[in-house]
Amino acid sequence: MAINEKQLLLDEAKYCSHGDTVHYVEPPKIFTNCEGSYLYDDQDIPYLDLQMWYSAVNFGYKNPRLDKALIDQINTLPQVASQYLHPTKIQLSKAIAEDIFKKTGEAGRIHYNVGGSQAIEDSLKVVRNFTGGKSRMFAFEGGYHGRTLAASSITSSYRYRRRYGHFGDRAHFIPFPYPFRRPKGMTAEEYGDKLIAEFARLFETEYHGVWDPKVGESEFAAFYMETIQGTGGYVIPPKNFFTGLKKVLDDHGILLVVDEVQMGFYRTGKLWSWEHFGITPDITVFGKALTNGLNPLAGIWAKEALINPEVFPVGSTHSTFASNPLGTAVGLELMTMLAEKDYEKQIMESGAYFLEGLKDLQTRHPEIGDVDGLGLALRAEICEIDGFTPNKALLDKMVDIGLSGTLEYNGQKCGLVLDVGGYYKNVITFAPSLEISRAEIDQALVLLEQLLNRAKKEI
Repeated sequence: MAINEKQLLLDEAKYCSHGDTVHYVEPPKIFTNCEGSYLYDDQDIPYLDLQMWYSAVNFGYKNPRLDKALIDQINTLPQVASQYLHPTKIQLSKAIAEDIFKKTGEAGRIHYNVGGSQAIEDSLKVVRNFTGGKSRMFAFEGGYHGRTLAASSITSSYRYRRRYGHFGDRAHFIPFPYPFRRPKGMTAEEYGDKLIAEFARLFETEYHGVWDPKVGESEFAAFYMETIQGTGGYVIPPKNFFTGLKKVLDDHGILLVVDEVQMGFYRTGKLWSWEHFGITPDITVFGKALTNGLNPLAGIWAKEALINPEVFPVGSTHSTFASNPLGTAVGLELMTMLAEKDYEKQIMESGAYFLEGLKDLQTRHPEIGDVDGLGLALRAEICEIDGFTPNKALLDKMVDIGLSGTLEYNGQKCGLVLDVGGYYKNVITFAPSLEISRAEIDQALVLLEQLLNRAKKEI
């Protein structure tokens, strides 16, 4: 259907809050259709999407199976108040809890909300309730956990808090092991060990400000982390890092909360990214891809001791649309789908193929300072010609060109959708559809090279 794009943009500028909007390009891009790995504008130009709604649409736009689950639920029980039960809430909770029990031996329960930030808020309530109201948290530099008032207090960017003040205590932010920008002369593993030793030092005496050795109690309740940093630039730490960190936490009675909102549901090749690192969190926060972007549903898994009804009773927190039947029906179908084939093999192979292509591209473009990846969570750090100094301007130009719809592939006009992340906003964070084909990866690599060549000339 044809649209009047000019009028729509005028109306957007007049009637829409820009507070919840990021205009990556000027004028802002309007899309009108989608399917598989592609978005389409009103001219029917295809844009290969390599960020899939910040990893919310892991299984492709208009996934027939998941769309059908939503439609079937609309025709059965589309609405019901959250004080009543419906089958798929219970069945989905069982599927997630049993999955984690099989992998860890830990019993737990599921609690739902409508979005990742809201689920983080719920996790903070569980933590503070269990620890007697302790409000101080550890988190990582570069970490992102949402923009609600409490979630922003454990997100490292001051920009998200600047105009609103603090909601309780701001987190104590600890450096994250960033292999590409580690100190010279150290391996990534040595750098990780150094950071663990520095963290452990905080507990040596009472005068480091976090620990009372006389009673064996910390001022801090929990450590919030992403095993792979999302907005921070898909930074992938050395494999040994988190086991060392978890030991320090366990030794001092501090809970571990892992934010899987962006990396969960096979983005990294496993259902939960923490599975790669040999740790079991006390709380796992999830969202986004649980419904493949079809419904705002998120939640937490927490160990039984933290969330059983005696500790966290009825009415401890509430959201009108939490555990709504449309979302839980799609989530249940997703969990059923994931159990039916070897997604780990598929995603690890696709990720290795994509990463190899990025490394080949890097050999011809020294501006690509680093490439890395785990599963289909991939990164390319865009730099100056020295291959290290961040080059945000070059990446911004690449994003502009990608959204202009003026690239070419096999004689057809097309576009490329990229996401920007990283501490210096110079990292392409790749989160393609987990169903991406080899042909689509090949197309992505060709278009990336077009973007680089054009951007270097135009900047």
